[in-house]
Amino acid sequence: MSEIQIIKRDGNKDTLDLEKLHKVVFYACENINGVSASEVEIKSSLQFYSGITSSEIQETLIKSAADLISEEQPNYQWVAGRLICYHLRKMVYGQFEPWHVLDLIKTNVEEGFYDSLLLEKYTEQEWDELNSHLKHERDESMTYAAMEQWRGKYLVQNRVTNIIKETPQMAYMLISATLFAEYPRDTRLQWVKDYYDAISLFYISLPTPVMAGVRTPQRQFSSCVLIESDDSLDSINATTSSIVKYVSAKAGIGIGAGSIRALGSPIRKGDAYHTGVIPFYKMFQSATRSCSQGGVRNGAATLYYPIWHYEVEDLLVLKNNKGTDDNRVRHMDYGVQFNKLFYERLISNGEITLFSPSDVPGLYEAFFSDQDKFKELYERAERNTRLRKKTISATELFSMFMEERKNTGRIYLQNVDNANSHSSFLEEVAPIRQSNLCAEIDLPTKPLNDFNDEEGEIALCTLSAINWGKIKKPKEFAKPCELAVRGLDALLTYQDYPVKAAKNATDGRRPLGVGIINLAYWMAKNDMSYTQPDLEMIDTFAEAWSYYLIKASADLAEEQGACLWSDQTKYHNGLTPNQTYKQDVDELVPHKERMPWRELRDQLKANGIRNSTLMALMPAETSAQISNATNGIEPPRSLVSVKQSKHGVLKQVVPRIHKLKNKYELLWDQRSPEGYLKIMAVLQKYIDQGISVNTSYNPVFYEDEKISMSEMLRHLMIFYKYGGKQLYYFNTYDGQGELDVDKLAESTNIVVPEEDITEEDCESCVI
Repeated sequence: MSEIQIIKRDGNKDTLDLEKLHKVVFYACENINGVSASEVEIKSSLQFYSGITSSEIQETLIKSAADLISEEQPNYQWVAGRLICYHLRKMVYGQFEPWHVLDLIKTNVEEGFYDSLLLEKYTEQEWDELNSHLKHERDESMTYAAMEQWRGKYLVQNRVTNIIKETPQMAYMLISATLFAEYPRDTRLQWVKDYYDAISLFYISLPTPVMAGVRTPQRQFSSCVLIESDDSLDSINATTSSIVKYVSAKAGIGIGAGSIRALGSPIRKGDAYHTGVIPFYKMFQSATRSCSQGGVRNGAATLYYPIWHYEVEDLLVLKNNKGTDDNRVRHMDYGVQFNKLFYERLISNGEITLFSPSDVPGLYEAFFSDQDKFKELYERAERNTRLRKKTISATELFSMFMEERKNTGRIYLQNVDNANSHSSFLEEVAPIRQSNLCAEIDLPTKPLNDFNDEEGEIALCTLSAINWGKIKKPKEFAKPCELAVRGLDALLTYQDYPVKAAKNATDGRRPLGVGIINLAYWMAKNDMSYTQPDLEMIDTFAEAWSYYLIKASADLAEEQGACLWSDQTKYHNGLTPNQTYKQDVDELVPHKERMPWRELRDQLKANGIRNSTLMALMPAETSAQISNATNGIEPPRSLVSVKQSKHGVLKQVVPRIHKLKNKYELLWDQRSPEGYLKIMAVLQKYIDQGISVNTSYNPVFYEDEKISMSEMLRHLMIFYKYGGKQLYYFNTYDGQGELDVDKLAESTNIVVPEEDITEEDCESCVI
């Protein structure tokens, strides 16, 4: 055995040292209960041969430890994480001890991996101080899932040679230094240190574009892009060009396309007739998929249109598997828009009339900006016998929508009246007319007439989240909320904007979306379930979270100035989300104001707001794994989840499984989504944008294992009644159970489940 030669990372040969190998495994297991170094070595079944590389040995040990992760032995997740940490350090530094941060910066700036701003903006003395604040041991406390996500997605690397150029703590520090580089010299190092601690200790969670891009020469980090098309060829072409530009920058796209006239509508006073919306939707789909985003994945988009569009019967089935490519546009998701009038028609067993937006002037605009005017125009159009129209039973149309939503899982919903009445914008000036890829963003948009149109408005939203699992008392939100707002606000100034309409809109509104991760863990440790939540406690914490985010932006407005279009917000008039919410929520939990809202409202009226939006509850997948947190606001599907992605098989264990194993309520154990929907209603009360709300059903709890249409429509009505803005996925348990851990780990030809494809598709929007 002593004669076996291994190939080291630098290409040199060395004699295999089994004692050194044992030390690495024992290091990985040190001070971790319920694990065995010998078990890791036995499981690895290492077959040594001359010419084996040190990397192959390390990868085998990592896989061995990861394979041992189970509900009974969850702590192997820390062992596998440490083994990846050791592997990374040897790759990056050639040794276990990390370099000085400045040495790493100089090397990576010279090789083109880091932004030269890092050398230009900070002195050597400042880097010495920041280096002394680095806590590399925090890398040794990350789980297997976290470290796999780091090396697969976030760490700067040469993706041709697969050589990684940094370790996680270095990345955290350089993200922080990049964001606060323009702060005054006498205060910025403290902001950098505080922000570094907040993100490296997982109080704040950052999205993929920020984690992977900030510190590099890349400068486009907004997760969500909302682009609206008008009813003209020029606008449709400008929309298509803008989609291509942002898809190439790895952004998820929301498309507002409801104003395009219907099939058969006259063009040029009748010398031609319109081909309908489907050819143009196909055009948007092609634009979305034109760039493979660095070979990682195709672009992804959600397209929004109103339920009353003349072609809606054909539009609702665009995603299903029946039909032909001529009448289907399957590679986008769709958001169908409703308001109070259509729910009233459903309740009264009435009818819904379908129009082409071009045939009823002002109807489409009023749908978003003035509900009374919309009803007046709509009912007048219904009485107009000269207008082209269709009439369909409200029950039939709603049922068609729900059937497609259930069967595809990917037909979404937007309640445009709730989205506008409870937004931070004055709807008559800046109405919400669409949402984004993942259905949590509510920002104003205006169509472009050409690609360089500076009067149009492309909405961008930059995201992060607060880890509720770290918060014991409401007042503890203060610091992470302040840091989250300041970090993202600085990012808006730092980043580039490839389309003028996006830069102008961002300069004017400076929108942010700070969300929540680890809600299921927070609930479990506070002894509540999704079926029986403590809505009073949720209300208390949500109020503080919302208050401190708004306060941070109000303070920034005093310090650095309000956003240019602050006067188009309700904040400017001293109105906060807990004043504009749907009053029906008071049925769930009595309204209280525990925070000093009066003083904050006076401050807003005096100085305006720095950021026109501050909250949005987005899906949280990879960042939750980084933080060893449960996924956003969602209940876990299992205590040990197995996810397959292009980076391999990842096992993630719910936090504190030993103590809280019986406190977690798993998704498919819930008999109904009603408890979850009520939690979302209470959270929405304090949110100026929206929530990616999923509805999930386990058929085993229904008669004949069939979810009735009446039940699904009832939940739709509950969602609307309590102020819900957007509905995202429709999940149905298929009875197959969770993925088989052992079979999945052993498989070399894995078929990726649809839900995991979804997470990859939405990666730009999922934090």
